[in-house]
Amino acid sequence: MSNSRNYIFGLSALLLASVSGPALAVTDEDLVKDHETPGDVLTYGLGYSGQRYSTLDAINKDNIKSLVPAWSFSFGGEKQRGQESQPLIEDGVMYVTGSYSRMWAIDTATGEELWQYDARLPEGILPCCDVVNRGAAIYGDKVYFGTLDAKLVALDKKTGKTVWRKTMADYKAGYSYTAAPLIVDGKVIVGNSGGEFGIVGAIAAYDAETGDEVWYRPVIEGHMGRMNGEESTMTGEKNASWPGDMWTWGGGATWLGGTYDPELGLAYFGTGNPAPWNSHLRPGDNLYTASTVAIDVETGEIKWHYQTTPHDGWDYDGVNELVNFEMEKDGQTIKAGAKADRNGFFYVLNRENGEFISGTPFVNEITWASGIDETGRPVYNEDNYPKDPTVVAESGLERDPVFAAPSFLGGKNWMPIAYSQNTSLFYVPSNEWGMDIWNEPITYKKGAAYLGAGFNIKPLNDDYIGALRAIDPTTGEIKFEVKNEAPLWSGVLTTAGGLVFYGTPEGYLQAIDDATGEILWKFNTGTGIVASPVTWEQDGEQWIAITAGWGGAVPLWGGDVAAIVKDFNQGGSVWAFKLPK
Repeated sequence: MSNSRNYIFGLSALLLASVSGPALAVTDEDLVKDHETPGDVLTYGLGYSGQRYSTLDAINKDNIKSLVPAWSFSFGGEKQRGQESQPLIEDGVMYVTGSYSRMWAIDTATGEELWQYDARLPEGILPCCDVVNRGAAIYGDKVYFGTLDAKLVALDKKTGKTVWRKTMADYKAGYSYTAAPLIVDGKVIVGNSGGEFGIVGAIAAYDAETGDEVWYRPVIEGHMGRMNGEESTMTGEKNASWPGDMWTWGGGATWLGGTYDPELGLAYFGTGNPAPWNSHLRPGDNLYTASTVAIDVETGEIKWHYQTTPHDGWDYDGVNELVNFEMEKDGQTIKAGAKADRNGFFYVLNRENGEFISGTPFVNEITWASGIDETGRPVYNEDNYPKDPTVVAESGLERDPVFAAPSFLGGKNWMPIAYSQNTSLFYVPSNEWGMDIWNEPITYKKGAAYLGAGFNIKPLNDDYIGALRAIDPTTGEIKFEVKNEAPLWSGVLTTAGGLVFYGTPEGYLQAIDDATGEILWKFNTGTGIVASPVTWEQDGEQWIAITAGWGGAVPLWGGDVAAIVKDFNQGGSVWAFKLPK
């Protein structure tokens, strides 16, 4: 957006602010209680736990067929691509981000734009998997989000005017930012993106008022953390699970954001794939990649970790969200966390200490491991590791691929799961696909792709790729599934009305019965949905909203699957629905 257009939007927002009065300040207590206050959506995940469950039941199984659009807001222009943002709702205003690091404030009653912010992105940004943004955070009188050139921005929530803008990392080295920030006790806690460029994954906290760095914690062993601008402690032990200097550019991007337990003071972040993909260059477990780490929010120290794919050779990553819930099992209540990992296993952990409780498949075909042992470590199928390219070359072959399932896009990728307090089930958007994968020689070069692998993704079935699955976390049993022809890439929402909402690449927002999986309602937005729905109450009515716009990693990285979805139309909009009066 031009400077003049920014000025016009800022001026109109200032006039609006002068009419409507001062903005209400969002407090720490508001964030802690977000899951209890259906009149707003203040956090990514509808609460710190990330359950994406709403207590609202005005829209339910009996009346869902009457749900209709109330308004639709277009993001406009040619900057469409993937729209993966979860909206925030506060005091009658929706804050929603879009592709190319943009944000809008929208009147939730009318769909009218209040202000728009466009980040001034430089040439040469290096987003690996589309130019997406997954959402904002809100605190005090500001809204916060990250940009594709690895900046953290604080905006005045009434006007959209920039309050501060801080550089988190060097975008020329491959760093970027796509997640929604997590705000705890006045600190904006963020991860980073860029694992395919040999960056160093890290989690950092910034002062919400000033933007100053509070602490910084790399998640690759051997790197030093910081506290208040001074070196603090080393992450792990140098060379304990990384050879030579491979830890220097070890990957592990923390690109999905975190959940939080206020009672324990721990934030939970997933970490990404080790770099490079060619695992023969980095023997060892390669801590703390492909893991969940529990971070003390006051100090930035890692309190525990659990690694789902040690020595990851398939880009299975481990960044998937840990959803906090109370699990009743054997007469006990366990402070648990659940995670549907890209590697195809559904994990339940003790979120107090990271102890392994269970790990069960949630996809039909897993070739890389035969299961999870009693310690929580995978039992590898050694012949399914991608092969050492030097050995392959010595045999006279250019490449010798193996077939692995799931594909590196995962049994589940970024799209958030949801937990229902109605059914005590998790609802997981999963995909059935595999890949031919082979390793290649590679050396690190700043700002260049650092893979050392080639691949081609293939569907496993003729009639479907995606499946929304309901999983009992106490047993790992899949209670039902709803198949979808194209891959699922949308997050999930559950409600006390007995409904589960999610989107499809074919363009549908649909609601299913949380007990049976029966599709009760669907509406086509005109473009594929790869975002997460939300719900809130306003003026005595329940609303549902979803961002729509086809894109994300599938059309960019999907191989044979990308050809299947090549005719899906892009777009950029947010839709709001309610029952007619």
